[in-house]
Amino acid sequence: MERNLKNVLVISFGFLLLFTAYGGLQSLQSSLNSEEGLGVASLSVLYAALIVSSMFLPPILIKKLGCKWTIAGSMCCYIAFSLGNFYASWYTLIPTSAILGLGGAPLWSAKCTYLTIAGNSYAEKAGKIGKDIINQYFGVFFLIFQSSGIWGNLISSLILSQSSSKVEISEEDLACCGAYDCMSSTTNTTALAKPSESLVYTLLGVYTASGVLAVLLIIIFLDQIKSDQAETEKEIRKTPSFWSTFLATFQHLKDKRQCLLIPLTMYSGFEQGFLAGDYTKTYVTCALGIHYVGYVMICFSAVNSLCSLLFGKISQFTGRKFLFALATVTNTACIIALLLWKPHSNQLVVFFIFPALWGLSDAIWQTQTNGLYGVLFEKHTEAAFANYRLWESCGFVIAFGYSTTLRVYIKLYILLAVLMLSIVTYGVVEYLEAKRSPGTPAATEKENVGPHTQETHM
Repeated sequence: MERNLKNVLVISFGFLLLFTAYGGLQSLQSSLNSEEGLGVASLSVLYAALIVSSMFLPPILIKKLGCKWTIAGSMCCYIAFSLGNFYASWYTLIPTSAILGLGGAPLWSAKCTYLTIAGNSYAEKAGKIGKDIINQYFGVFFLIFQSSGIWGNLISSLILSQSSSKVEISEEDLACCGAYDCMSSTTNTTALAKPSESLVYTLLGVYTASGVLAVLLIIIFLDQIKSDQAETEKEIRKTPSFWSTFLATFQHLKDKRQCLLIPLTMYSGFEQGFLAGDYTKTYVTCALGIHYVGYVMICFSAVNSLCSLLFGKISQFTGRKFLFALATVTNTACIIALLLWKPHSNQLVVFFIFPALWGLSDAIWQTQTNGLYGVLFEKHTEAAFANYRLWESCGFVIAFGYSTTLRVYIKLYILLAVLMLSIVTYGVVEYLEAKRSPGTPAATEKENVGPHTQETHM
């Protein structure tokens, strides 16, 4: 097998193993560690640490350790989060969440740098165009990596469904599920009760072993790019310093269009945070039990992946305005339906319809918003995508931060308000662009699924 392709496969399966564990754990945090909102608080800390990490850690670690050992070391940060869940408390889960957040940005940056250098190296030897080989390598990576959301959630559902203590959820308990939840005092304790310790430890053991296998795979089989050390250093030198990145990020806010896109970018974090933190707990776990969370999130992940591919292809025919309108209508309908619906265990299909529609909308928000940033800010892509990561992460932090203090219907109204504001400000951006270049067709978007995948699986 060609050496560079072998390394691409090693990285791809390493990430698959790692995010099979992390993706499953993230979906379960609000249900598994519901006491005093510990689970969602840990996710809020995680994304706050990610913001800090992305600003300065990647270039430092890659320059000091190289891509291979940065990937391996950062993966250990994810294993720490799995270990913290064994004895989940404010003293174990919050620090390990911060550690994971700090390791997240170097992990993805090192992966991108490695695949880019490997692609350029092979293209030079084979006499091919570098960007074509790089795109092929990233295509192979995401083809393998995207399935991690399915495997991680499938493992959690299969293990947690082995519980022998399943009980029928009473009508009185079901009344506390949904938009008008009962908060902490009279919440459905039957459905929200944690599975037995042995099942939880079994699940965490599988997830930890998956993370350890990922690290071993990287250490044993991934080649250090010694022959391309000069190119690696050249890539790092091209990476701006912390202060230059920090200043460029905020200087980019002088662009009116960037400011107008902040609500849309933050909405991406809000809507993903609601699904992972609130829908899984207050609708699925409350009415069906925690063992259904994985199956529901598999539905979301599968539809999201398929639609990301589909909308990336058809955007050249429909234009981004049509797709944004489709996502807005779909998300608005879901929010209104969630406000009105009283979840009941005999309506099993409905529990899967919402994540499927949410996955369709999320695919549009990610692919088209990333593409919009790439088109509008082509000459300042680093500062633009730094803003993208910053504001989307802020959306996650806020959504997880208020998750335990507000009732679900209030969160749904906030979600709807942010969505409406996002579409209005996005419309202004389109209006400004039409004035600047009236002859330019609307459908000039580029497909840019990569950054979405990084953030949502982060």
